[in-house]
This record gives sequence, structure tokens and C-alpha cells, in this order.
Amino acid sequence: MNPSFKTILITGCSSGIGLYCACQLQQRGHRVIASCRQLSDVERLQQTGLPAIQLDLASESSIEQGWQQALKLAEGKIDVLFNNGAYGQPGALEDLPTQALRQQFDSNFFGWHHLSRIALAHMLQQQQGRIIQNSSVLGLVAMKYRGAYNASKFAIEGYTDTLRLELADTPIQVSLIEPGPITSAFRKNAKAAFLKHIKVEQSRHHSTYQKTLQRLDKEGPSTRFTLPPSAVYKALLHAIESPRPKARYYVTFPTYLFAYLRRVLPVSLLDGILKKS
Repeated sequence: MNPSFKTILITGCSSGIGLYCACQLQQRGHRVIASCRQLSDVERLQQTGLPAIQLDLASESSIEQGWQQALKLAEGKIDVLFNNGAYGQPGALEDLPTQALRQQFDSNFFGWHHLSRIALAHMLQQQQGRIIQNSSVLGLVAMKYRGAYNASKFAIEGYTDTLRLELADTPIQVSLIEPGPITSAFRKNAKAAFLKHIKVEQSRHHSTYQKTLQRLDKEGPSTRFTLPPSAVYKALLHAIESPRPKARYYVTFPTYLFAYLRRVLPVSLLDGILKKS
């Protein structure tokens, strides 16, 4: 194996960004270990020739077992962790039971932390490594009816900034990727979470929720700014291979736009724009 190639563990590879990036990185010559929550998805990926393990970010024991399996496949050396696995829990915050928020954070934040701590211990011992977090434009600005997801991604932003500062005196490099709308199975998974926790007819938002369900059922790009997973792959590749990876990678026009507006607009004007989004 070329010494410039890296061994990369990626979470959330059943579809979308994770699957695309795993396949592309493998084709490029990197050693990729893909992980999925469902065993059926793991087996499907293995049949295509992609090394895969089962890893459920909502379970610490699954994370620990998955890491050991990945380490075995990697012959004891993992260079890059790409934290990507996540889902979105739609619904107004007033309608979300606390358990829904716990589940959102278990998968989108606490699981990432548990896996990152394990990876960091390994990377510090081998004196090199990279941790790359797939965040979101919704970690920069908030939008209505996405409060649980907003909160989890805002948490990842603060977590990753802190981690980067704490590791500044080590060879470990940390990056954030912040995509806007990307073609994926995100809406399908969000709909399942929505139906699980939201009592539509009992909410004062019931008319809006009907539109939410229509949006989640819609096939194809969610907006005219939606990009394919290749847009995230381009950023990920730089974060993996560049000798000077960026702290942040904006992906899609909405991310650039809202990052700029957040800096220059007063809160009242930015809120007016976000309320219409």
C-alpha cells in the first residue's frame, strides 16, 4: 500500500454522503472501513467489496465493538475518522418529548464523542491522525421545526472548535465540513423520526406539519441549491490529503450565504430571513 494512502473509518455509510465518499476514497487507493447501524447494510456493502462493520452511534458498546473490528481490518492503524452518521428529528421544540432529544443527541453528538475519544487515544499513541466532522449549515444558523437537529449540530460546532484548540500542540488535525442541502436519504429517515415522536393533530402546528410531511415525501432535490454527495467528497478529500487541512469547509451556496449573513446582519434581520426559510 502506498505510504501516502491512509486508513479511514467512516460512519453512516448505508447511503448518501457516507456511501459515496467511502466508494470514492477506496477507488482512489485509500483503505476505507465503512460502518453502518444496520447489519443488513453492512452485508450489502461487503458484497460490493467495501470493507464494512456494524456500528450504532446510539450504543457505546456497539461503538467499542465496531472500533475493535475496524482496527483489526486496518491491521492496527487508523489514520482518519470521518464522523458522518446522523439523522434529523423534525418538529417544533414544544412538541418534542425529551426522549426524542436524547435520541437525537445519542446519535448525532454523544456517539461521535465516544468514538472520537477512542480514536484520539489511538492517534495520540501513533502520533498522527485526523478527525473530520460532517456538520451542517444548521450548525451555523437555526431554522424552524429543526430544533433537535439544530441543537445537535450547534453542539458539534462548539465541540469541534474546542477539540481543535486542545489538540493544537499535537500532530492530530481536526476539521469541520458544513454542507447545506445534499442529495441523500435524509428526508426518509427524518420522516420516520417525525412520525415516531410528533402527534400532528394535537399540535398548534398541525397545518404546518402537513406541509412538512409533503416535503419529506418529495422525491429529488429539496431545493435548487441541492448538490450531490460529490460536493462533500471534494471537501473531505482536501481535509484528508492536504498537508494543511482547513478548520472549516463550506459546501453549497446556502452555507456560504448564511455564514456571511450571520456575521453582517443584526439578529432581527437575520431572524426575518430565517423565519421564511
